[in-house]
Amino acid sequence: MTNFNHERMGIIIQSLRFSRVCYEESVKYGSKRRTFGKKLIDHPVIRMKLAHMARQIEASYNWLENLIYQCERMGETEAMLRLGGPIAGLKAQSTLTFEFCAREASQIFGGLSYSRGGQGAKVERLYRDVRAYAIPGGSEEIMLDLSMRQSLRVAKAVGMKL
Repeated sequence: MTNFNHERMGIIIQSLRFSRVCYEESVKYGSKRRTFGKKLIDHPVIRMKLAHMARQIEASYNWLENLIYQCERMGETEAMLRLGGPIAGLKAQSTLTFEFCAREASQIFGGLSYSRGGQGAKVERLYRDVRAYAIPGGSEEIMLDLSMRQSLRVAKAVGMKL
């Protein structure tokens, strides 16, 4: 499964970038749209949605930076053997984050997120395409299983009692 690591890293990077686009578009729209006499972003429910989006994006991005650092420090063979599990885990996390952000952005945009043009065009496209990033390189369930199997294998190799 190590030959998929580069593909998975590409999917991770794209998923996180598109998650940020969903977040950025939601902040821009929420700052312009007015409901009940105030901006959409001034409603606590909308701020909570944005906070959860930002939290998931930043956590996943931090994990990505950590894995890239490890890849740079290890030799190619060692990185392929040791980082396959963490890369698989992050692939699952980043595509779940993308799916969450696309859904929340769609909620913030409302009906505009269903139209192919106009203000909600980016969100509509990302919401439609999100599953196309979750499946290639391995579905979330397969990625999480691979991640756990490798973690258990490493734990056994270093003598941890499980």
